[in-house]
Formats: sequence, structure tokens, C-alpha cells
Amino acid sequence: MDDRLFRTAMGKFATGVTVITTEVDGEVHGMTANAFMSVSLQPKLVVISISEKANMLYLIKESNKFSVNILSAEQQELSQLFAGQLKENRKVAFKNLNGLPVIEDAVAQITCEVTNTHVEGDHTLFIGKVTDIEVADKDPLIFFNGRYRSLTVETIPQP
Repeated sequence: MDDRLFRTAMGKFATGVTVITTEVDGEVHGMTANAFMSVSLQPKLVVISISEKANMLYLIKESNKFSVNILSAEQQELSQLFAGQLKENRKVAFKNLNGLPVIEDAVAQITCEVTNTHVEGDHTLFIGKVTDIEVADKDPLIFFNGRYRSLTVETIPQP
């Protein structure tokens, strides 16, 4: 099977959009990612998948911690900025949660310490032990079929 077919099939899975952040030598770094999931409730673990070509890979290896910022429907521009799709230099407002930079007004902010890594194919999976969480009551930014989407609420008639 060719790479395009694989990417097309993976694009059929609707995901939320996150920005992964870390801090190294006082400088905040971030990248857009949708390869994120929960792993375990006891202990509370999540996993992110970072390309071997991404600068973020080396930054997380150095800091040994990261945060996952689940973006709200109003934060599409931030997703594009951290994906490198917007070339303008823009100041992003971060706040601190448990010693890590997180994006203000995100649906959820999850701070983690790396507990394990696994190299699989051309990506490294970082297992993170959750150290803190903040949650807001907002709609998430959704990505499906190569485009940003938003949730719609459908009313289903009751019989």
C-alpha cells in the first residue's frame, strides 16, 4: 500500500487537536499534534507520538516533561501556528501549571513527566505520568479528513 492511501485512511479518524509544549533553558517550545491518548487510570498515564524528524523529540528528551493542551474550537489559529502553517512571528500567551507552560483558554491542560519511551517506526512514543490537570467547559477543535471541524449538537426525537 502506498503512503497516501495510509494517510487518507488515518484522516478518516476524527481527532481532537492538541499542542504539546515543553520548556528547555527557559524557552517554551510547542508543536501541534493529534497523536495523543490516555493509557491508564491507575496510574494516570497518557501517550504522545512524536516524529523522529521533529525538533520537539529532542526537547522532550532533554526536559523529560511535557504538557498536552487540548485546543478549543476557537483556537484553530494556534493549531496552525504550532504546525508551522502560519509564518508570522506571534507572541503566544502561556500560563504555568505545575512548572510547565500551558496554553490559556484550552479545553484541557495536562502536565506530565516522561516515564518511558518506545521507538516505533519513524516515531517515538512518550509515556507521560500525569502530574496536574485543568479543564474548561468549552467545545474542542476537531480534525477530520484533512480539515478543521467543530461539534454540532443534534437533537434526536424521543419515541
